[in-house]
Amino acid sequence: MKVALIYNETQIDPSDVINVFGMTTKEHYSPKAVERVARALEKGGHTVKVIEGDIHLADELKEFMPKVIEGDTPGMVFNMAYGIQGQNRYTHVPAMMEMLGIPYMGSGPAGHAIVQDKVMTKIVLQRNNIPTPGFWVFKTANDDFEDLVFPVIVKPKLESTSMGMEVVDNWDDLRKAVAIQIEKFQQEILVEQFVSGREFAVGIIGNSPNLEVLPIVEINLGDPDKIQTKSDKVKKGGMDKICPAPLSKEKTEELRQLCIKAFTSLGLYDYTRVDIRMDKDENFYILELNSMASLGMGGSLFYAAKTAGHTYESMVNKILDVAVMRYFGSSHTVIGEPDMTQPLRVVARTYLRGHLQSIKENLRDFVNLNTHVHNTDNVNRLGIMVSRRLRHLGFNDEILKQFDVGDFHYMRNHSEPQNDVLIVSHLDTHYGPNDLINYYEDDDRIYGSGIAESKGGIAVMLSALHALRFAKRLRKVKCAILLTTDDSLGGRFSKKFVQEFSKKSKYIIGLKSASKDGGIITTCYGRNDYQIRFTAPNISSSDIHGIIPVLGKKISAIEKLSKDEKDYRIRTTSIVAQGTYGHTPNYATLSIVCAYKNPRLGETLDSRIRTIMKKRESGSPKLDVSINQLQTRPPVIEEESDKAFYEMIEDLAKKHEIKIKRHEQIMSSDISNVPAELPALDGFGPKGDRYRSTQEYIIHDSIVERAALLTSVIYKCSQ
Repeated sequence: MKVALIYNETQIDPSDVINVFGMTTKEHYSPKAVERVARALEKGGHTVKVIEGDIHLADELKEFMPKVIEGDTPGMVFNMAYGIQGQNRYTHVPAMMEMLGIPYMGSGPAGHAIVQDKVMTKIVLQRNNIPTPGFWVFKTANDDFEDLVFPVIVKPKLESTSMGMEVVDNWDDLRKAVAIQIEKFQQEILVEQFVSGREFAVGIIGNSPNLEVLPIVEINLGDPDKIQTKSDKVKKGGMDKICPAPLSKEKTEELRQLCIKAFTSLGLYDYTRVDIRMDKDENFYILELNSMASLGMGGSLFYAAKTAGHTYESMVNKILDVAVMRYFGSSHTVIGEPDMTQPLRVVARTYLRGHLQSIKENLRDFVNLNTHVHNTDNVNRLGIMVSRRLRHLGFNDEILKQFDVGDFHYMRNHSEPQNDVLIVSHLDTHYGPNDLINYYEDDDRIYGSGIAESKGGIAVMLSALHALRFAKRLRKVKCAILLTTDDSLGGRFSKKFVQEFSKKSKYIIGLKSASKDGGIITTCYGRNDYQIRFTAPNISSSDIHGIIPVLGKKISAIEKLSKDEKDYRIRTTSIVAQGTYGHTPNYATLSIVCAYKNPRLGETLDSRIRTIMKKRESGSPKLDVSINQLQTRPPVIEEESDKAFYEMIEDLAKKHEIKIKRHEQIMSSDISNVPAELPALDGFGPKGDRYRSTQEYIIHDSIVERAALLTSVIYKCSQ
């Protein structure tokens, strides 16, 4: 199922909220911890998207989550967000999920609100005859209580992870501690009777009546008057733990039942951790419950789960699973360590999620290399970088030497005459030699020159092939890869190679980015590039304007032709007018690009462009006109073979719980040169937009998603 993992950044970004005010949360999961949980969920067979719990959350969920009312399989939120700021921060994401109608893991707003307020927790415990230490609430440091008995422990009533805790044994120290905490936390302070003795943590996973109480953990304090502070909890591994705790069978069962009663009385769901002290007379006192207990590797919850026989992956998936059971009455989860008997999509996503950082490092290296089409040194350098990475996967590289552009690379992992699949992409970019936009990340987007047009797709391809090798399936695929270097020139030199190698392949795949809505490119426009030379040898040096007025009329006519564009685009890309020194221009060059949807339209536009350019305007000097059609790519029309190929991919996408759609692209592609009868589709790179601009980007979370889909597509092509 689709699972949105929601978390908070370690620091508040003003762009994440409308205003910054109130108490900001001090609790966060590290990026590594978030990725660890995401990998665990992927191993459980889920499609995971990591989303920050900020002002953009609703939009992100709207894009990702299935629409149950439209018949889709329900999705779930796995909530790791402690909230950004303000009061009752644990309630913020659950309350939003209630409003949006999205099922989520963990307690509801009411349960979180009660548990996060330590005073309310103790009142509910007392009303249900559950033992908890006596307490007093200080609104100011000068409050006085005649029945207060030392020693006491002082803590803010609305914070967690042992923030601000301090044990005092006299009124002077108590008032000082209360004053400090009121100033620091801006809230009432709970003063609780200190229980000298042993401390325990009890993890619970499930919902009544099917609750799993994990083995009891004892915090090895070493001294009955010691407490576990926030610094003790956050340091690696925390304080020493003993599990199962050395308690008699009777005391173990008594503590288990107390924790179950507290869990149900407070209205909690799915999982929690209960903190308990036991005095010298072996009386238990429940201190508090944490409705968002740490899922860290060093936390008490996992320590107990591991003793119970869980792996980290099975613990995380069980927490999700009990939430799924609570909502839907049945499990959608594959719990446990994956093996190679699991579906390829599960194994692939697990691998890809675990290697996301290295995928991004590869992508950074690709993007930060300026591969302008005429920068052949860098283009060849990128080709070698990709070739070396493929060599480790068993691909042999046939370098197709070029002189006007960088070298082409044709790589195969087999020696048979026929390929199951040919993957086509390009190494060059159209950006000028000094126009490189370096790799950078901003929210959910990654920017950089060529990142959507080709380089993101190359990184996705490498990742997919690595995932296939990890799943021990790469050798079963006869795969070929063609990397060209003249896409910016319309495939002028690579056309014959695309045609030749396509004829040796059952399926052809292009790596340009998918559209923002997941579009697979099934059709794309054709392209004609014109360079038109105007020469007026009879214009005298006394003619002030020379060829300029004529050129202006030609451009106006092209603009008029472009005004009512339908199924075509015409753009003037360059104007150069020159003359000998001291004379007005007597020759000029005009560059035009024409994109068109179908061949007949292309022929019509070609005829009209030629007519406009050769027409002699009234009163204008006679011009010699030379029309050079530099390059041409035919449009891609969706044939029956393409439709069948798309339907195969659509079926795989449904299994991955990935939404795709047919996409018509205006920009031409290498698949334009694939023979029409062969199945060829493009757009298998990550989702992206704004080709050939300073804002070209891909969507971060689509890297794993599209690589996983490509893994399945490549393997399916071999069957």
